Amino acid sequence: MATLKDKKILLAVTGSIAAYKIATLTRLLVKSGAQVRIIMTEAATKFITPLTLATLSKNEVHQEVSSGASWNNHVELGLWADLMVVAPLTATSMAKMANAICDSMVVAVYLSARCPIFFAPAMDLDMWAHPANQANLKKLISYGNHLIPVGIGELASGLSGAGRMAEPAQIVEVLAHHFQKGKDLQGKKVLITAGPTFEAIDPVRFIGNRSSGKMGLALAKDALRRGAEVCLILGPSRLDLSHPALNLVKVESADQMYAAAKQHFPAMDIAILAAAVSDYRPKEQALEKIKKKSENLILELVKNPDIAASLGQQKQKHQLLIGFALETNNEEANAIGKLKKKNFDFIVLNSLKDPGAGFNHDTNQITILSKDNKIKKFELKSKKSVASDILDEAIEWMNK
Repeated sequence: MATLKDKKILLAVTGSIAAYKIATLTRLLVKSGAQVRIIMTEAATKFITPLTLATLSKNEVHQEVSSGASWNNHVELGLWADLMVVAPLTATSMAKMANAICDSMVVAVYLSARCPIFFAPAMDLDMWAHPANQANLKKLISYGNHLIPVGIGELASGLSGAGRMAEPAQIVEVLAHHFQKGKDLQGKKVLITAGPTFEAIDPVRFIGNRSSGKMGLALAKDALRRGAEVCLILGPSRLDLSHPALNLVKVESADQMYAAAKQHFPAMDIAILAAAVSDYRPKEQALEKIKKKSENLILELVKNPDIAASLGQQKQKHQLLIGFALETNNEEANAIGKLKKKNFDFIVLNSLKDPGAGFNHDTNQITILSKDNKIKKFELKSKKSVASDILDEAIEWMNK
């Protein structure tokens, strides 16, 4: 049994037939050592009584922000919790949470909560697949909330497919895993490259790409949270980060990023190459701004140093090297080729064809391909959650 000893869990229940499972979920949470407080929508009370959940949780169950002459402090509940889980989450409540329609205790607490928020949807398969629900799902994920994936099986309608709420034991395992991460990188040194590189044409113009650095920054934040010392080599970006355990190295060009990576890599346990490094740079850089004199301007480009290949060649047995591949066609084949050529332990693949993935988004959808021929596919998530998935995989590799 996963342990949640002394963790404060706020459980929000909305109006789905799957609410009958919440009695079991509450019992498992309490048995695991958690303090559990429960809020419900009015619709949820049609499926399971507040008395049942109050008895199991040993705490009063709230349904409304105000009841009679008293006010139930939704802000206090949001501040009390170490974690909030909405289960089951219906299409109606998902739409309200995604769009800040604050007409229930559940949404009021959700909008006030400062803790991590997990949600376990439950609905029929055609409802689950509807573009409107999928759009709201992506919104919730983009805000940094954590999806507990739906199950596949028999549904209340009699149909079979995706849409079942995750089973209570699975939800407890997900929540316990979240807390277990703790300081699992304590004592480790992690190198992360992030953002684009700019290759100067003249003092004004450059060749670059649309990378924002958001994915690399999310990785750095999560690694720091887990106790690592982080060296973040950041290309030109509006983003910034400060932390006592962070060595932030700002660079402009691929040459500068290459030099910094080569310098710091030997002391690292893990290197994650999330930067979108320019493959080429102008052979000549004009010292003055190039004036517009003719219809055509011809630039001769030369290859930049291959940071990944270079680090792959000098990698020691105790070091873990992780690459990224952003592809537009033959995605897996190209990623596997890069994995082998650069001597990565595993590579993180994302495709510009996937909505919500790639540059400048707050979300990403990845596939992890490893040198032992394993492939793990992930749903669209916030980049914060994606960073956590990548570091979970890194920890798994380090413990082999």
